[in-house]
Amino acid sequence: MSVFTHLVVELGRLLEPALAESATAAAIVLFTVLVRLALHPLSRAAFRGATPVAGCLPVLLQLPVFYLMYRAFSSADELLAHRLFAAPLGARWTEALGEGGLFGAQGLVFLGLFTAIGVVAAWSAVRGRRAAALAAASPAVASAGRGKAKAGGKAKAGVAAGAKAGAGAVAELSAEQQEVMRKMGGVLPLLSFGTLITAAVVPLAAGLYLLTTTAWSVAERAWLQRRAAGAARSSL
Repeated sequence: MSVFTHLVVELGRLLEPALAESATAAAIVLFTVLVRLALHPLSRAAFRGATPVAGCLPVLLQLPVFYLMYRAFSSADELLAHRLFAAPLGARWTEALGEGGLFGAQGLVFLGLFTAIGVVAAWSAVRGRRAAALAAASPAVASAGRGKAKAGGKAKAGVAAGAKAGAGAVAELSAEQQEVMRKMGGVLPLLSFGTLITAAVVPLAAGLYLLTTTAWSVAERAWLQRRAAGAARSSL
């Protein structure tokens, strides 16, 4: 038994009194949260960098974890019998379709997973477009503020407020960087929908991991942006 498998099994045993046969599924979610907590300092550092690829390092570091999850629920005998409601954690969507169809007991579990992933992906896309629009607007806000600065000291204070409010959670960037962020911000969030395709071909356990880590990423970035915006307002 690998260290990863042992950890998931032990977490499942701790949760089993409350969650019965779905305890291992909950253990996967808990394990994913622990991994993301460990990577949170890197995510904060990437966010402060405010680059279009911010957060790529935490994603790359998760790839070995995802691979272990995939392997464990594809071949580890200790875990293959565990279930999430009616669906085995080692089952794939195509297998669930053969066990009752799209709206069978197992098929409904996968539909619930896909729906949750779709909601998270849509949330990510909406926030990404807003961030891209904000990045595009901030140079215009700053330019308007500089024009008003000639009117006097009070106007200068308004310039600082307008520039910081317009930038929001976006760090101070050059015009070229802001343009790149605007373009990339409209495309990158859509990649979250690719998680749906992955979840349809990997074991259910790996799909749970993808759902949890994607939801964490979107919520984490929203929290960091809110903190950055609050800090900007308080410094006015």
